[in-house]
Amino acid sequence: MTKITEREKVAERLLDASAKHSFDPDTELDWDAPFEDGKWFWPPELCSLYDTPLWKHMSQEQRIELSRHEGASIASMGIWFEIILMQLLARHIYALDPTSQHVRYALTEVADECRHSMMFGRLVKKSGTPVYRPRKLHLHLGRILKTYSTTPGAFTGTLLVEEILDWMQRLTFPDERVQPLVRGVTRIHVIEEARHVRYAREELTRQMATAPRWERELTRLTSGETARIVAGSLVSPKVYEAVGLNPAYALEQVKASGHRRDVMLQSSKRLVEFLEEIDVLRGPGRRLWRASGLLA
Repeated sequence: MTKITEREKVAERLLDASAKHSFDPDTELDWDAPFEDGKWFWPPELCSLYDTPLWKHMSQEQRIELSRHEGASIASMGIWFEIILMQLLARHIYALDPTSQHVRYALTEVADECRHSMMFGRLVKKSGTPVYRPRKLHLHLGRILKTYSTTPGAFTGTLLVEEILDWMQRLTFPDERVQPLVRGVTRIHVIEEARHVRYAREELTRQMATAPRWERELTRLTSGETARIVAGSLVSPKVYEAVGLNPAYALEQVKASGHRRDVMLQSSKRLVEFLEEIDVLRGPGRRLWRASGLLA
């Protein structure tokens, strides 16, 4: 079982890291520079159609255009996820000691997420794509999650989003084939999200060890449904229509793609190992995790 570290010590270390490694995207990145011809907006291997028969029949220009829309979809969904996260964090600290380092770090993280959401919004606008929104059902389920989720459920959902995006973005920011602005955005996000992951992991470990049985069981179930929604929301089906593809046919290709299946499993591997260790992945929720494509 993962060791439970004392809350205040963890928060102090994270506050120190925040002071040393925080960024202002408005001044850190060159938003006025034009995009470079021939460069990707998302690594091709992370595009949903990569290595499918449909991908092989697409022109290079169409593939790059798909990467532009998929990158914008992930950024748009990232804003949705982070707005939910900010509300979950505010709920978590609502009745806690406002003078504690634990609360102070939670507020620091909310400030980080505000900057990230503005940064993603600015990137989507710069990309010239639509703002891709979640399905109406998922939007309503998000409202329920942010309003009624238990504390361990909130931190499980937080890790789901942060760790999957982190894995993808760690492949993006060093990739010289990708647009410099996209690399800069993902670099900032990776550096600052590393602190958020540590905070959420520590708190979820504590919650799963101390929460009543009903709350642990509910967390196991809701985490599976959250995994299914997150995995299915990253790339909007509307991106295929935007680049001249038949959305239904493109989705069939994605669902049949062994490469895409491997990408999603790799993106969640580290998180799954952690959740197995703290006893989250069992019961009916485990079946939902398998249905999400994030658990083999």
